[in-house]
Parts: sequence; C-alpha cells; structure tokens
Amino acid sequence: MTTDSLRSGPGATGRSSRDGGRGARPPVGEHLPAGRHSPRLPVREHLPARDSATAAADVPVLDVVIPVYNEEKDLRPCVVRLNGHLARTFPYPFRITVADNASTDTTPAVAAALAAELPGVRYARLEEKGRGRALRTVWAASDAPVLAYMDVDLSTDLNALLPLVAPLISGHSDLAIGSRLARSSRVVRGPKREFISRAYNLILRSSLAAGFSDAQCGFKAIRREVAERLLPMVEDSGWFFDTELLVLAERAGLRIHEVPVDWIDDPDSTVHLVRTATEDLKGVWRVGRALAVGALPLDRLARPFGDDPRDRALTGVPRGLARQLVGFCFVGALSTLFYLALYSLFRLGVGPQIANGGALLVSAVANTAANRRLTFGVRGRGGAVRHQAQGLVVFAIGLALTSGSLAALGAASGAPSHGTELAVLITANLAATVLRFLLLRAWVFPERRTTERDDVAAALPAPAALPVRNEPEDLR
Repeated sequence: MTTDSLRSGPGATGRSSRDGGRGARPPVGEHLPAGRHSPRLPVREHLPARDSATAAADVPVLDVVIPVYNEEKDLRPCVVRLNGHLARTFPYPFRITVADNASTDTTPAVAAALAAELPGVRYARLEEKGRGRALRTVWAASDAPVLAYMDVDLSTDLNALLPLVAPLISGHSDLAIGSRLARSSRVVRGPKREFISRAYNLILRSSLAAGFSDAQCGFKAIRREVAERLLPMVEDSGWFFDTELLVLAERAGLRIHEVPVDWIDDPDSTVHLVRTATEDLKGVWRVGRALAVGALPLDRLARPFGDDPRDRALTGVPRGLARQLVGFCFVGALSTLFYLALYSLFRLGVGPQIANGGALLVSAVANTAANRRLTFGVRGRGGAVRHQAQGLVVFAIGLALTSGSLAALGAASGAPSHGTELAVLITANLAATVLRFLLLRAWVFPERRTTERDDVAAALPAPAALPVRNEPEDLR
C-alpha cells in the first residue's frame, strides 16, 4: 500500500502557516528512544492557552479528520462549513484533514482543491479502503495534541464539537464520544437504523461489559499521547475500529467523556448494514477472547492516580487500597463458598483433613488467579506461574491454620458434627483472610513505587512497540 504526500493549503493550521519547529513525529508503532516512553501514560495536563500573538507559530491544538470514499458531491460543502464553524468558534489553532480511502471518482481532485484554497485544510490519499485504516494513518502522523474525526455528511450538529474536545484540552478526559442514545440527545432517523444501533450497543454491554452508550456515532476525539499507545493495539481497519478503540480504552481504565448530540440520519448513506453488522460481531468475539486470556498489554495505558500535584507529592500512601479491599472481599466471598462446596463434596468420600486440604488447594489456585486479575489489576501471562507459586505459599499458611483448627476440634470433642466442623473452618478462614490480603498486597502483587517525577520509569528501556498491521507507516 502507498500513501500520497500530505497536501496542505496555505497554512498548517486554521490560524498558522508553520509547524512550530517541532519537526516530524515518528509514526505509531515505531520505537522511540529510551526514556521517551514510560511504562504508563503521563499525568493529563491542561493544554496551554494560545493568544493571538503566539498562535501563528504554534502547531494546531485540534486535528479533525474526515474519512471519505467517493464523496465528490458532499466533500466541498462539508469542509467549507466545518472550516467556517471552527474559524468562528474554536479558540485554538486547528487543522482539517481529508483522508481519502481509495476513492475512484473525483474526490481526490476536490480534496486537493480544498487544500490549496483553504488555510488549515490538507488531505491524505490511501490506496486501500477502511475508515479505521484512514484514522489510524492520519492520527499516527498528526502533531496535534487533540485528534478528532467526524463523518463527511455532518449528521452531528457542529455545536457539539467544542464540548467534545474541551474535556481533552482541559486534561479531564482521555477520549470523548458523541452519543445519540443519551437522554438529552435529539435524533432523527428511521426505525431500522434505530433498532440496529440499540441492539448493537446492547450486545456490547452484555458481551464486553461496555459502559459507554454509543459506539458507532461518527463523532469522536482522543488525546494524542493516548492514541500513540492505544492505536497499535487496535487490529480492525474498518467500521469496528471505533468499538475496539473504546472497549480497550475503557478496560484500561481511561476516562471516556460522552456528549449528547443532535443528529440527523443521512438517507444517502452507503454503509452496507448486513456486512458491517457481521464484521462487527466477529470483532466482538475477537476482542472478547483477547481480553479473556489477557493477551493485550493494557497496563501501558494506565494513568497515575491523582492528577493534582499535591497527590503526586505524597509518599508512602497506599494507592487504590479501598478498591483492592472491595475486590478482595468480593473474590474472597466467592472463594469461600466455592471452598465450602468442595469440602462438603470431598467429605462424602474422605476424612476431614484430606477433604480440607483438597478443597483449599483447588480454591486457592482459583483465588490467586481471580485476585491477580480483579483485585490487583495484573493482566497478561507474564509472572503468572510465579504468582501461583507464591499463592501456594499463602495457601500453606491457610492450610496450617484450618488444619490446626480441625485437629484442635477433634482433640476437644472427639467426633464433632459436620455443622460444627464448618463453623470452625469459617472462623479459621476469617483469621487467615486478613493475613492472606496482607501477603498478597505486600509480597505476591507488590505495588511499584514511583516518585513524583517517575524517575524509576524514566530509567527503564522503552517498551517494545507493537507494529501497525500492514498500514502505511507515515504520511510524507
């Protein structure tokens, strides 16, 4: 695949004719020098305000991408309208990028004319179709700190654009999406598309536990440092790109801001609903399987806790203790029920000590795996064997407490009833639970200590970059 040169109008931004001297950025997927990437994302910061005296020398704050395929009719009025709206209402330098997905009509000529005519408009030509491919390529090459996209038909009211990107500029959120399904949204579209949209989002909620309300609205934005880490993890290059991007971001704990929008359906849309729905369902299965086995390095997307400098200056304060306690109690309650059920089952054929040991061993393996993922947020297979080995040491301590309790009970009463055995075991397990949590937190899954400047992370080599799947590496 080839990508044509990036063609710009008489200015790199809506209010600028230079790039600010920052030079070209390496595309997503290339390895940056050691120290440029830390194992997690930096703290979100408010982008500095630009005044009229310095705006001309700045790179754009916002880069709005319009992916198109054979849109010779709608492209010019869309870009002219969007450019005029941003020039009137957006207080930062901006850019509009037309991403042509291998159009076969006169769309490239229209895009080239717009880039030559309007300051801040440029276009990129891709020789393969795919909305996700176009967004990945242009976003990867952009120097703007906030990246957005919208559909060429401008179905979404442009008054929602500033509310969409404002949380990203302020540092409050990592991604922002327009939602046609929010209560205050006003939407005009047919019952067929309404049913498909709501059914699709219901599938996402039930299968991938998605918390966002509208995955497919063509009106989204993302901070650039998030895109640099997140885009290489997204495999899809078509319509499922949006959904995969949002699901991975949400699972990584990134903040997604939703904006209610006014939206009017385009009756001339060329989207093939059946084929798109089929590909989306395949994508749901693929992403769900990858998340289930921990195959994605979502820890690279983690944000430091506390964006306030006063929070970052604190030392020796346990991070996320309340959340870990809730997760541990939830896992512990399920593990206890599982353990008691196994003990009762094993007790039908063997003595109390053997039944206790077998039930505790099986439940301990399950407990360590569940706490690893749910309580302490450790994903992937790295270190899993070591964690289980350490968990078995913790299991041995619990076994000693519970077996000792059973032995003491037998010595005291001779032949205790089954109910008495269970009561003693519950009491012993409660005592072992506190010690188990402390050992898991301090020894099995210790928290990585960082300083205010994250000196330790800066000293580590940059993590290996994930390759973009058969995409153009840059926009020259």
